[in-house]
Amino acid sequence: MKGRDLITLQDFTRDEIKLLIDLAREYKLLSKSNAVPKALKDKSIAMLFALPSTRTRVSFEVAAFRLGALPIYMRPRELQLSRGEDISDTARVLSRYVDAIVARLLKHDQLLELASYSEVPVINALTNLYHPCQALADLMTILEKKGVIKGVKVAYVGDGYNNVCHSLLIACSKMGINISIATPRGYEPDPDIINDAMENAHRSGSKIELHDSPSEAIKDADVIYTDVFISMGREAEKEKRLRDFKGWQVTKGLTKLAKPDFIFMHCLPAHRGEEVAPEVIDDPLHSVVWDQAENRLYTEMAILALLVP
Repeated sequence: MKGRDLITLQDFTRDEIKLLIDLAREYKLLSKSNAVPKALKDKSIAMLFALPSTRTRVSFEVAAFRLGALPIYMRPRELQLSRGEDISDTARVLSRYVDAIVARLLKHDQLLELASYSEVPVINALTNLYHPCQALADLMTILEKKGVIKGVKVAYVGDGYNNVCHSLLIACSKMGINISIATPRGYEPDPDIINDAMENAHRSGSKIELHDSPSEAIKDADVIYTDVFISMGREAEKEKRLRDFKGWQVTKGLTKLAKPDFIFMHCLPAHRGEEVAPEVIDDPLHSVVWDQAENRLYTEMAILALLVP
């Protein structure tokens, strides 16, 4: 896997995804005893972030540091990109300086252009279409909490045309996880991504269902998952989206339709009172959002260790 880009998990096999998760779990154990080997000693990781970030930025910086690499955080306005330099030229130059580029960009096409001109691995730290790093942490968390992956039912409720939902669709369908998605009409996942997930599911044996009712999706779920109704770049649509998503909040009542031992997941940041009720996300028995966020660190350590040459 050395030298590979991580643009979407669709480009990785089930066994490669399993390898990433297994290494992440190993790094979690090693981190608890301060015994992480410096697998990337003297390496440098460029972190090109055009969008705000808490978990992704900090987890990647700490991941690089623990592996012995130097993380270099950059915002486009601090680079010549802000003065009109082509992203292709930026990619060519960064490739001469660093060993990998972690990029958080609003437009997926920008990431594809960056990767096409970069001579070092490009890792997708979020675009408008995909968030593969989040999906890997989600898989790791489900495995930790449920003991298995294959056959688990995940119910995703909310905005389906969303990078988290898209990557969750790909990840679940690759790994044999059943996923049931409920969205208001007009907010369904990208059709091309649904087609990819359906093809994956045919091979893995997972089931994919699309609903227009939260209760239908959540029934007998092992995992309930939601995300904000207003993602980055969609702020101008706030009033319309809040109207369209009225009645779509994950409430205590809705969770009663899931299995008694369900877990609640959210990629964060959360807007309590919008997509999720406070008593759901703060429920110490069912909510695993803090473990889920912590696992971003270990999955990103695994990504860097396996992809950076």
